[in-house]
Amino acid sequence: MEFPLWAWILFHVIVAVMLALDLGVFHRNAHEVKMKEALIWSGVWIAAALAFNILILLAWGRELAFHFLTAYLVEKSLSADNILVFAVIFSYFAVPPAYQHRVLFWGILGAVLMRAIFIFAGVQLLRIFHWTIYAFGALLIYTGIRLARRSEEKVQPERNPVLRLARRFLPLTPTYHGQRFLVREGRFWMATPLLLTLLVVESTDVMFAVDSVPAVLAITPELFIAYTSNIFAILGLRALYFVLAGLIQRLRYLHFGLSVILIYIGVKMLLSDLVRIPPAISLGLVALALLISGLASWIAAQREKAHPLSQK
Repeated sequence: MEFPLWAWILFHVIVAVMLALDLGVFHRNAHEVKMKEALIWSGVWIAAALAFNILILLAWGRELAFHFLTAYLVEKSLSADNILVFAVIFSYFAVPPAYQHRVLFWGILGAVLMRAIFIFAGVQLLRIFHWTIYAFGALLIYTGIRLARRSEEKVQPERNPVLRLARRFLPLTPTYHGQRFLVREGRFWMATPLLLTLLVVESTDVMFAVDSVPAVLAITPELFIAYTSNIFAILGLRALYFVLAGLIQRLRYLHFGLSVILIYIGVKMLLSDLVRIPPAISLGLVALALLISGLASWIAAQREKAHPLSQK
């Protein structure tokens, strides 16, 4: 299905205005993002995505609206699971809280560009080489199984190859210089630790995209729906980080819910030529997996509070 030019323009205008307000007005001066502010901005981004979903419902019908909402929910959930990685990166580089929003802002802008490239390429692959649908399905099943079997693995930013190259070839300052990525010392430009943090965040998101983009394309092959749902979810990740950074470790069973979702979507993709599963069922299964994993995490946390000694 070809979506009209006005829809593409409207989407990018909405995104541009919100980003301009975010960085140019509300975060012009670096400051630590508190929970209240993060909740407000997270709510704003979610409301914008839901409003856009209503527009899709009114303009193009219920099926595409279900596809958008399912893809948005899956990407949002996968993003939440990645928040712990960002927290480890910020801790490794000892990024002051006041500068974390700036790193996430520019990091997520880079992620938007990479996701756009991945999605456009993925859609074209599916159109030209139909067999790639089976490759994507198998990749999602493998990723889901790997996610379910993961242990308490440690994130090690120092092993990031992009960071190693940057430290080898870039002139670096030993300390932060406010929220600047580059500073001039004498005749030379020097990279600050904030730029190193940004490079690690950007390169890490490439690995995240390998999992999430096939999942979105498995839900909908429509370029406009896949692109807009993914970008809305990614753009809301900054605010979601400041909401969940201190809570994500309590969602100990979230990865099981995400594993079920990825395996289901992978199987759905492999069977797409034989069985057509209604979008409403997919949306319901995704929501149910997240609800059960979240509820199980909450029950486990409550039990630990009630019997702290038994957990040692």
